[in-house]
Amino acid sequence: MASPKPPSSSFAIMSRTYLRPSAVTIDDSFLTETNTQKCKLSQKRKTLSSCQSSMGGHLSPWPTYTSGQTILHNRKPCSDEYWKRAGTWQQHPLGTTKPRYLEQLENYLRKELLLLDLSTDSAQELRLQPYREIFEFFIEDFKTYKPLLSSIKNAYEVMLAHQREKIRALEPLKAKLVTVNEDCNERILAMRAEERSEISMLKKEKMILLKLIDRKNEEKISLQSEVTKLRKNLAEEYLRYLTERDARKILIADLNELRYQREDMSLAQSPGIWGEDPVKLTLALKMTRQDLARTQMELNTMKANFGDVVPRRDFEMQEKTNKDLQEQLESLRDDYEEVRKEHEILLQLHMSTLKERDQFHSELQEIQRTSTPRPDWTKCEDVVAGGPDRWHMLAKGKNSDQLVDVLLEEIGEGLLREKDFFPGLGYEESIPSFLRFDGVVENKKPSKKDVVNLLKDAWKERLAEEQKEKFPDFFFNFLERHFGPADAMAWAYTIFEYIKLFHSNEIMSQFYAILMEKRSESVYIKQKETVTQLLKEMTNVDSQNEGLLTMEQLSTVLKSTFPIKKEEKIQELMEAGGWHSNSSNADFLNYHSLFMEDEEGHSMPFVQKLWEQYMDEKDEYLQELKQELGLELHDEVTLPKVRETLMIIDPSLDKQTLNSYLSQAFQLPVTELPEESEEKEEDIVIQLQTVLERLQIVDIRRRGPREQEPTS
Repeated sequence: MASPKPPSSSFAIMSRTYLRPSAVTIDDSFLTETNTQKCKLSQKRKTLSSCQSSMGGHLSPWPTYTSGQTILHNRKPCSDEYWKRAGTWQQHPLGTTKPRYLEQLENYLRKELLLLDLSTDSAQELRLQPYREIFEFFIEDFKTYKPLLSSIKNAYEVMLAHQREKIRALEPLKAKLVTVNEDCNERILAMRAEERSEISMLKKEKMILLKLIDRKNEEKISLQSEVTKLRKNLAEEYLRYLTERDARKILIADLNELRYQREDMSLAQSPGIWGEDPVKLTLALKMTRQDLARTQMELNTMKANFGDVVPRRDFEMQEKTNKDLQEQLESLRDDYEEVRKEHEILLQLHMSTLKERDQFHSELQEIQRTSTPRPDWTKCEDVVAGGPDRWHMLAKGKNSDQLVDVLLEEIGEGLLREKDFFPGLGYEESIPSFLRFDGVVENKKPSKKDVVNLLKDAWKERLAEEQKEKFPDFFFNFLERHFGPADAMAWAYTIFEYIKLFHSNEIMSQFYAILMEKRSESVYIKQKETVTQLLKEMTNVDSQNEGLLTMEQLSTVLKSTFPIKKEEKIQELMEAGGWHSNSSNADFLNYHSLFMEDEEGHSMPFVQKLWEQYMDEKDEYLQELKQELGLELHDEVTLPKVRETLMIIDPSLDKQTLNSYLSQAFQLPVTELPEESEEKEEDIVIQLQTVLERLQIVDIRRRGPREQEPTS
């Protein structure tokens, strides 16, 4: 008998195609196709069945009695069939070989598994197909168990199809779960940032309240000392008046005694008195003594009745003084009561602040425990080109966020130099006009210095233009004039990639912002004019033309050039220029060094500080506009309201500047702006956030100080 051949590869491919996972459904068409498949597989079954042992109408029992078992029989040990087969198998020798039918099935299975392409997403489904075919062979060969095996196979197929549908239905939920997870993470980060800002605000408020408590305590101590002093003065005045009363009594007694002595002496010295009648004199003396006794009694009575009485003038003066002291005492009592109440309120606030501080401290410790540790930037010294010296130069005076930008620029510069070509972005409307190209363009690989010099040349031509075109069109025309039409697009892509990468370079970052219409070129032009005007003012002050200025002269020039800058802003500029707290006003400064640039276009700290202050002042100006409007970012605002608010926060605005701001905010030509008498609130309405974003693009700054409200 010829040995059975395994199924051909074409038949296997046809079987796999028929039974792939996406085509498994249990309906009438599936049963029809299954019957057709069974007919096609019948020939193969016949060839494989030739290897089947026909002893007693059973398949060969191998290898249940051999030591190298590979097939397990699920039979109950207590059944009669089990013991019959066990007795039969024990008679066979241990060296019996596998049945040929089993070997053919194993070889076929191994061959089909080797032919499968397991690199696709449906590799497991393809791997299942050969096992399906083997199971089909068993179903066809075991006629007795064919219905049971077919129902088992169909049940598994139905379950697999059900599981596939369930997996397919869960795929969108998986994507949605990822999106929800990202949103939750963003909300958590936003909440943490908001909590940090609230913590900092509460700390500042706590410090202010502590200072207020100290000031009130000092006032309380001062008032108490003043009250003590007034009481002491009052006691001293009382003692003085008592002493003066006693001295007055003694003085009156002395005066009376002196008067009596003078009268006696005058009587003794009068020569005519001795010539008078002694009786008469005796009577006169007696009457005089009676008068004296009566007068003495009256005097004693008056002393007894009016000894403690003071003069009305003194009484009125003391009464007035006492009244003033009473009023001061009442005022001090009221102030003390008010301070005491404020002290109690501040104590309660202090206790609540302490609780919040403890809570925030525990939250801070938890955040510090779970947050990412600060990076060790010294590890970058051996990675960045140029070694530790260049890294120290790049990292000097920068925070972690800026250091990340520097590191990304270094990595990006290396990747840019490895690229030979850039893919074109196409001709869509969203693509800038100078980048509209289909295909690949060459990477010119210029140095950083070359790009900076090229951008400086572009600005020189731009400022010299009379009829200015749009900045992107000018940029591309500039490249065509310098490199020719053939290389203009390649240089446009190359320069665009460089200025998009180097955020820390002032010239590149400003050029990129203006090129992408995120900032108006008037901002750059106004900044250059400010720097030029400042240098001109310093040159005028330098009468000796030595290039040197004293710190006092520098301060005078800054205050005259920026009259509305605050004193601390002037101080920051002077410190950026080289002035320190231990420097004297007579120290000289080379003012030309303040405006120099290195070969990569980096300005000196003085010019950088000017730019930082300008951006901060712009943000403060727009924030003040938002606060004065009293609206949220999503609220709508009218053109008349914006006009009125701008005039309130900046009364020095002239009409031309005000109209240019309104034209930018509402995207209307200046000639089409309505006059104040013609404005209607329902005509022009726009969202506040859009207004602020549009004003952020242009050169907007305060023209004069805001008028202070009169204090009552």
